[in-house]
Amino acid sequence: MSRVRIGLMGFGEIPRHIYRLCTGRDDVEVVAISEIGEPKILHYLVHAEVKGKVDVEIDGNFLVSNNGRARMVRGVAPGDVPWDMFDVDFVVDGTWKYRHRADMEKHIQSGADRVILSSLPFDPIDRIVIKGVNDKSIQAADKLISPGSATANATAVMLKILEKHFGVNYAMLTTVHSYTSDQPLRDKAGSDFRKSRSAAENIIPIETPTPHWISSIMPEFKDRVEGSAINVPVPNGSLLDLTTILKTDGFTLEDIHEAVRKEAENLPDIIQVVEEPIVSTDIIGNTHSVIYDKIATMKSPASMVKTLTWYHAALAMASRILDVIVEYSKLNEKGGDQ
Repeated sequence: MSRVRIGLMGFGEIPRHIYRLCTGRDDVEVVAISEIGEPKILHYLVHAEVKGKVDVEIDGNFLVSNNGRARMVRGVAPGDVPWDMFDVDFVVDGTWKYRHRADMEKHIQSGADRVILSSLPFDPIDRIVIKGVNDKSIQAADKLISPGSATANATAVMLKILEKHFGVNYAMLTTVHSYTSDQPLRDKAGSDFRKSRSAAENIIPIETPTPHWISSIMPEFKDRVEGSAINVPVPNGSLLDLTTILKTDGFTLEDIHEAVRKEAENLPDIIQVVEEPIVSTDIIGNTHSVIYDKIATMKSPASMVKTLTWYHAALAMASRILDVIVEYSKLNEKGGDQ
């Protein structure tokens, strides 16, 4: 497979993870980075985060590593950067602002072959791809794509496992999530009451779009999944608390563990089973979508099960974005649907 050329729109946490992950690969290359930040500051952020593990230099408006030379250009919104000048195969929009279909189409009009969101969209797009769930459904005609969110990935994978082995009547999720870049560190008036409070000082209940999009990704769960989110004052390390009412009777906790272990063997890059008493900082740097906490799994006397699965949200998403890019690149080489 020829090297895939990636353009990054925005250079926040997820795009920087993508850049760093690419330095350890020879099948993908970041060739352009669109940002409003000063190149020297962008280099400083990357260099500080790799902590000497990767040699990243700055040469004028280029970030230079063993992955190649990535041109830094000033772009504010989709349509600002002529991606065809850089012969870009995929644009990853990591701004978290331009999540409508019409916004994504502007990247196509500017020369990108495909656009990948780093988050869930605001309206229907060509496909939401969850690795290990519906990634076999991708088609060559897909241009506007999202790998979901870290919470959607964890939820979809766990629901697929439980549905396959036991059947699921109903599910309720709570994502206990690290704070995000759109939250203030001090109380500051914003458009949302609770998200105007300090992320560093509060446990903040917010809404999550995951249940809505799970119904789109997995139609069999329509009207059977509800959920909420709680942002907590930790910078990294998130947790999916998933409670399910299963259709099967007479199962044991060990049956649940065995089902997850079996699926982890099939998807070793997506699912990890952990038997140690871990906490949130223990999963920082882990690229799995599902880090299944065996000790924390609970079962009621009937058929209710509570599972806790961990994930490093930004890093897991960066990893899934690259997975999706590689899958579509393989599809291009085959010249048809997968």
